Amino acid sequence: MAALLGAAAAAVRYAAAMAAVIPYGSWPSPIGADLTAAAAVGLSGGWCDGGDLYWLRSDPAQKGRTTLIRSRHEATADLTPDHNVRSSVHSYGGGAAAAAAGIVVYTDYSSGQVFCLEGSGPARAIAPGGAFRYAGFAFAPGRREVACVREESSPTGDIDSLVVLDLDSDNLGGGRRLAFGADFYHPPQIAPDGRTAWVEWDQPDMPWDSTRLCLGSLDGGPARLVAGGPGVSVLHPSWAPDGSLVFLTDISGHWNFARWDGVRLSAPPALPYDFCDPPWVLGPPPYALLPDGSIGCSWLDGGRARLGRLRLDGRLEDFGLDLAAAEATPGFPRSLVRLGFFDRPAALAAVDWAAGQVSEVVSGGAGDLDPGFLSRPQAFDWTGPDGPVHAWFYPPTNPNCVAPAGQLPPLVVLCHGGPTAYAAPEFSYKRLFWTSRGLGLLCVNYGGSAGYGRAYRERLKGRWGLVDVRDCADGAVALAAAGLADPARLAIQGGSAGGYTALAALCFTDVFAAGISLYGIGDLEAMAQEGCKFEARYLDGLVAPYPAGRQTYRDRSPICHLDSLDRPLILFQGQEDKVVPPEQSVALAAAVEAKGRPAVLVLYPGEGHGFRLAATIQDQHERSERFLAQVFGYELPVS
Repeated sequence: MAALLGAAAAAVRYAAAMAAVIPYGSWPSPIGADLTAAAAVGLSGGWCDGGDLYWLRSDPAQKGRTTLIRSRHEATADLTPDHNVRSSVHSYGGGAAAAAAGIVVYTDYSSGQVFCLEGSGPARAIAPGGAFRYAGFAFAPGRREVACVREESSPTGDIDSLVVLDLDSDNLGGGRRLAFGADFYHPPQIAPDGRTAWVEWDQPDMPWDSTRLCLGSLDGGPARLVAGGPGVSVLHPSWAPDGSLVFLTDISGHWNFARWDGVRLSAPPALPYDFCDPPWVLGPPPYALLPDGSIGCSWLDGGRARLGRLRLDGRLEDFGLDLAAAEATPGFPRSLVRLGFFDRPAALAAVDWAAGQVSEVVSGGAGDLDPGFLSRPQAFDWTGPDGPVHAWFYPPTNPNCVAPAGQLPPLVVLCHGGPTAYAAPEFSYKRLFWTSRGLGLLCVNYGGSAGYGRAYRERLKGRWGLVDVRDCADGAVALAAAGLADPARLAIQGGSAGGYTALAALCFTDVFAAGISLYGIGDLEAMAQEGCKFEARYLDGLVAPYPAGRQTYRDRSPICHLDSLDRPLILFQGQEDKVVPPEQSVALAAAVEAKGRPAVLVLYPGEGHGFRLAATIQDQHERSERFLAQVFGYELPVS
């Protein structure tokens, strides 16, 4: 805390000598809403196939379309100009493409079909869409087959299975079933001899609660249980060069590595780090297995990312990079890894695991921002009733401006979604949009967030709407008490599950003077009744079993406590949202207006749960800026 105060005081003294005196919130900034929207480019995936590199790129300027990019001899090409390479399996998708031995397979979001690219020929369909959706592709070594997760719509609900697709067939029946009967599956992994490993689980568990690691054969036959079970999350199996099966398990309290040699399980000494994130989306194992038995990997240490190798004896060899986020991928001698930085947009880098060399391949955005506008995140922790709580504080930062003496900045508390997710301290124009104008940001990793081990995640068990709300409110109060924010000008913002936390904080605490909700959940009961299959029983663990705990759902739903919602509120909602019906936002806005308080409801046609269009992202930021200026009483910046 003392270090934070000292750094802030030094920054103010320097700015006072060099900059114009302008109230917080009114600082002119080159980071406009248009730049914020244009910069929301996403990089994901990442495969090294011989000398070819592949990745996925999503762009708001193309209405959020995701394209498959190949880099060959330093020349890049869009391989899918007529397709949107996304999956909707389990609603959140992921695992939409894979490449090996010169062959590429991917799924198109609009049609649900699977396509194959090989040689110089055009893309050809190898599996139908319609009732079928596919993701998590794994090539069978030495065979012209690929296995994947298939989700099938039926009159009784979605049905998961693992299937095998023949690369030389149209697979009109949706592929040959490899495994079925569990509620959910994660992508299979296939050994050279046909042994196939996968992770499965059943409701009401989520994959970070309890899973089973199973072993079967690509050619069929009975499967056996290798690891996992009640109260243990086992994830991401992969076949090592020596034929053993490596995977991640949180039996120690963190997602650490373990190995099964066909007879017994073994593991290096447990480390207090998570070597993977919660698997909201499908994808390949987040690590690379090296011939000497070591593992190329990334891990979280105090909310910061690290990249390096895990030796057989349990020693971690850190490559020494200053990273805010990292997502390792399979591959030897190198793999393509997404790296998130504190001071510039994310990039994909080719990592030579044996040599420890990292070479950037492509950036997710322009990196020519004047460093004077960079607000570098600072760890801000405090002790709550359940123990330490973690957050990242972004102070107001603008090289051309300083606030009048004695004035404290407004603060926006940002609530991440999930809620089983976390806020990484990664460079974001969406955050700098606020800090460059003179507002502070506090990104709270409330109890229940990932990245700090299983016990921290489970703080939210049965207490969603209580612990998260308390931690966000306490964080704002603590920051104001430290002299880093104006206690009379505290706002809260969140999207989806984070939007629920923001709305609940406005209903059930008196800390925040205003709120911003992006497709926020207002009715927990409706979510329990109408949610997608993947999340259909999620709230059993977060709130209470339904319908037995119906009163608890009503007690914690903002839409059932409209009499308590009397703070200025702006709500942004997609008209095509299937997760949070627009009617919830309409009711919330009407309740605030009825009390004579400012309320704004913005409905976006063509948008669903999460905004993808550049025009929407720009408009949302411009309206939010005007809203907070009105509520907190400052003039908008003059460009």
